[in-house]
Amino acid sequence: MTTAPAYRRPAGRRAGVPLLALGALVASSLALTAPPAQAAETLLSQGKRATASSQEGDGYAASAAVDGNLTGTRWASRWSDPQWIQVDLGQRADLRRVVLTWEGAYGKSYQIQASDNGTDWRTLKTVTGGDGGTDEVAVSGSGRYVRMLGTERSGGYGYSLWEFQVYGSADGTPPAEGAVKVTGSQGNWQLTVGGQPYTVKGLTWGPAIADAAKYLPDVKSMGVNTIRTWGTDGGTKPLLDSAAAHGIRVVNGFWLQPGGGPGSGGCVNYVTDTTYKNTMLTEFAKWVEAYKSHPATLMWNVGNESVLGLQNCYSGAELETQRNAYTGFVNDVAKKIHGIDPDHPVTSTDAWTGAWPYYKRNAPDLDLYSMNSYGDICGVQEDWKEGGYTKPYIITEGGPAGEWEVPDDANGVPDEPTDVQKAEGYTRAWDCVTGHRGVALGATLFHYGVEHDFGGVWFNLVPDGLKRLSYYSVKRAYTGSVTGDNTPPVITNMTVSPASSAHAGGEFTVRADVRDPDGDPITYEIFLSGNYANGDKRLVEAEWRSTGNGTFAVKAPEKLGVWKVYLQAEDGRGNAGIETESVKVVAPPVTGTNVAVHKPTTASSFQSSYGDCPCPPAKATDGRADTRWASDWSDPQWIQVDLGAAAPVRKLQLVWDPAYAKSYEVQVSDDGTTWRTVHTTTAGNGDIDTVDVAATARHVRLHLTARGTGWGYSLHEIGIYS
Repeated sequence: MTTAPAYRRPAGRRAGVPLLALGALVASSLALTAPPAQAAETLLSQGKRATASSQEGDGYAASAAVDGNLTGTRWASRWSDPQWIQVDLGQRADLRRVVLTWEGAYGKSYQIQASDNGTDWRTLKTVTGGDGGTDEVAVSGSGRYVRMLGTERSGGYGYSLWEFQVYGSADGTPPAEGAVKVTGSQGNWQLTVGGQPYTVKGLTWGPAIADAAKYLPDVKSMGVNTIRTWGTDGGTKPLLDSAAAHGIRVVNGFWLQPGGGPGSGGCVNYVTDTTYKNTMLTEFAKWVEAYKSHPATLMWNVGNESVLGLQNCYSGAELETQRNAYTGFVNDVAKKIHGIDPDHPVTSTDAWTGAWPYYKRNAPDLDLYSMNSYGDICGVQEDWKEGGYTKPYIITEGGPAGEWEVPDDANGVPDEPTDVQKAEGYTRAWDCVTGHRGVALGATLFHYGVEHDFGGVWFNLVPDGLKRLSYYSVKRAYTGSVTGDNTPPVITNMTVSPASSAHAGGEFTVRADVRDPDGDPITYEIFLSGNYANGDKRLVEAEWRSTGNGTFAVKAPEKLGVWKVYLQAEDGRGNAGIETESVKVVAPPVTGTNVAVHKPTTASSFQSSYGDCPCPPAKATDGRADTRWASDWSDPQWIQVDLGAAAPVRKLQLVWDPAYAKSYEVQVSDDGTTWRTVHTTTAGNGDIDTVDVAATARHVRLHLTARGTGWGYSLHEIGIYS
């Protein structure tokens, strides 16, 4: 959308009443000029993407008529005329015959039609006087799409087919061969490969290139025809080779600084830094020359989110100058690529449609635009229309709402969508892409990744190789069906208690409703992420125990702050439901009064300017867990509190920052000069130390002798309880 986001990541609606049982299927068939058998004839339609004008209910989708189950599953339409069902064969084919196995609600009159683009139809055969059963219709013609257009029903119900089978032979090259072009005119564009229409049904690629052969068959099974990368170099060829072997095309990316995601690097001056620009031109040209003839290459993508990312380098008039210079350089790259490779389009990606005016003004040699958009993906179409653009686009990243665009939860951290909401997000994203017909040429949704960490659970379809609800949402979008698939457990109503006051080292409760659609036995795992507490994005297994009925007791971390807790339910069939909520870990209560709060506090040293500093000693006794004292990076150090008068000291609670003390002494004094030691440890491990003391004194000091890290010593709070 046209308002730039403040920050970026570092990465089923129908219901109805089923048809009444209409009796046994009529065994007789209507032979309508049945053709002789031909050796080259092949069943082309089974398992391909099927759509229909309507469906009577969730169990009667068009995909059920191409799943090979002759009398077990069926498509059923609404009870009106006309209705249609069509199948995308995936490539142009010579068509020989169509076999329609009707349920009791059959078509009395209908047409068999074919199309090359799914829009313009030609009639191959008109049938009247149909009597149900099995119709074997001889046809002569060709096309990629085949449709049954029902014009007259046999009775008061709709149209219902057990199976819709198309036979023939391929008459052209598959979509993964031939020159790639953007063809058509304003608002009526299409991407073609070898002269055949090609809609990008893609995913961004996450696994290691060495694992391409392991994962690409699964990617292909989802109906994916395209994957997107961010960088292209000498190591890319094995991925291209494997993609081509599986009939998958690749959007070859080229990275430019400053990108919008991880690895973006530093800032570049696109006005003056000719060395950088010449280096990139030479580098990109090298790999275009290397891979321009590779059968997997679909297009070249120059840069990722850099128009937006330049706001992190410049401001004001200089930012405008740099954005114009950057998009001008992208145009130089596009011209260079076209000079080497006239057979593949060039695009450039951003994450903000406000970048498009710069491309419109400065990059006329781009063949199409690209956009990364998540929660606001449906607004891209509106912005394209309002901007008066004259080029089509693809979505190069899309899916559910990201961390940067969801509201905060009660603990002040982004409220991650549920598994169900994420799956709906992918469906919505694809609907928005296909809804901008003739302009949006497809998408590479985000993300076929296997990382099982904070970002991986948010976006990856297969974290740790486990298939999520989102995986099946994308597969349904691209193939039209997940019929016959075993799908993941569904987790709903997850709660954490107490959500905002879990005691460090104590237990909190996780509860959720979990069901498996296929009735598979469920096993559980519970993980914690310290992303918001200490910046560690890993998922570590928690200590937990089941207390029955979807309820679990989980041990809280020792480290204070907001943590994410993940409930993972696995079905033993390679699927998982993963739900997450936040929990705020607080210091466990200590009986008595903290007599150190706001008392005079001094230290051997403190950091005046590093990270979130200044960090003076008084911040260790201000009663706040979000401030800290930090010392110099040397041994020994000390920090002491003047209680103002002699007081009984029974317990100390030390809340450490990651820079903790491995060895220290607790000392007390009556005059601030002569000290006596009341506690010693050489096995400190950070987080929270609770120290029992039996003393009466005015002054309390920590004498710190060995650091636990390479930094200094840092304490969020010293609690002295009387």
